[in-house]
Amino acid sequence: MKKIIAIVLALVLALSLGAVALADDTVTLKVGATPTPHAEILEFAKDILAEQGIELDIVEYTDYVQPNEAVESGDLDANYFQHTPYMDTFNEENGTHLVSVGLVHYEPFGIYPGATATLEELEDGAVIAIPNDGSNETRALLLLQQEGLITLEEGIDASSNATVYDIAENPHEFEFQEMEAAQLPNVLDDVDIAVINGNYALQAGLNAGDDALAVEDASGDGAITYANILCVKEGNEENEAVLALLEVLQSDEVAQFIEETYDGAVVAITGAEEEPAEEPAA
Repeated sequence: MKKIIAIVLALVLALSLGAVALADDTVTLKVGATPTPHAEILEFAKDILAEQGIELDIVEYTDYVQPNEAVESGDLDANYFQHTPYMDTFNEENGTHLVSVGLVHYEPFGIYPGATATLEELEDGAVIAIPNDGSNETRALLLLQQEGLITLEEGIDASSNATVYDIAENPHEFEFQEMEAAQLPNVLDDVDIAVINGNYALQAGLNAGDDALAVEDASGDGAITYANILCVKEGNEENEAVLALLEVLQSDEVAQFIEETYDGAVVAITGAEEEPAEEPAA
């Protein structure tokens, strides 16, 4: 009897040690994201990664600064919320060393109605709210130019860091209110129209396909230039868990989830290749 008990105890111990070994094989990947759509997409990817022995720890942020600071400091392994022009500007202004490991999806910028219901009804002197950070302000101004509301200085394109001072022609004397991107949906009642980032529009219950008065031309440079990226600190581009996450985010399964969930407000870029990032500013 004692011999049987000893054998059972040995088996239990062996199973326990095996479970510990399996637990030790699990890699935890800590990724920062804004709630919609990024954290939601990561939640979908979580189970797929778990099958590969990678536990995805998703940390949500409501601004664009903290998740970059956290990647730079090493508190996060990666983040997923921004496009390359924003990241490049952030590096230049903050001396950070962030790089993209790949493109994931595109969120069309939209012009949304506030006190004025249509673009045709805009009166002279109408108030237009736009993001105040360099790359997104450029993007907003390009969309307003696309719709014939303003004309920018020659040479302004998606790679520029334009501001309202780069407007060459404003025949209707529109007034521009520049503000933090996250605040734009909150001021719609106080302005005539607002140009809003895709993720913040979604968080406010707005869909570019249904609610916007105009959206970026998806056949233009914007789809790739402003594609949202998986971002890491320079030197971590070959992290195996990060690359596994990127593969999942660029997969057909995630593309289908995006298509079915966001109805055109988010567009997947599957298997996208990207030129190597330039050396970040020191």
